[in-house]
Amino acid sequence: MRKLIVFNHITLDGYFVGVKGDFSWAHTGNDDAEYAAFVEENAKGDAQLLFGRVTYDLMASYWPTPIADQHDPVVAARMNSMSKVVFSRTMDKASWSNTQLVKGDLIAKIRKMKDEPGPDIVIFGSGSIISQLAPERVINEYQMVVNPVVLGMGRTMFEGVQKKLILRLTKTRTFKNGKVFLCLEPEG
Repeated sequence: MRKLIVFNHITLDGYFVGVKGDFSWAHTGNDDAEYAAFVEENAKGDAQLLFGRVTYDLMASYWPTPIADQHDPVVAARMNSMSKVVFSRTMDKASWSNTQLVKGDLIAKIRKMKDEPGPDIVIFGSGSIISQLAPERVINEYQMVVNPVVLGMGRTMFEGVQKKLILRLTKTRTFKNGKVFLCLEPEG
């Protein structure tokens, strides 16, 4: 069975995006060589990427551009070549390379995807998807990079979750830039 993994940046006050979807705060400290190597190593992994429409639009507007290739050539190459799935009720087509558009029952489709052969599935951003899947216990692992910044306002990945989720810490890594990587799994 394939694992479903969430990978997101969050702030000290728990937001994964700021007001109006601002994510620029997550790029602070990217000049740390150890952290840059961590990012490149993650990009080399074998996975299928999963997005909601908002995150898909953001990623598709950046990674296939010459600017992305200039700033992050290793990550850009992987992001553009990896298999991607976007869940959307409003999109008619997905034009970014290797992307499949999926409509319908999110939870049923994800459970089916996990039973199919293939690499693990990684969700980036996509808070509305995470908040729907988390209470259903479909997510196997939460990987978060905690950034040393406080926004005061924004959105959490778990907005609207009504059931308590108890997670167990399985791995940590601290970087000189102040970012801390956390890996957690649901208990039980």
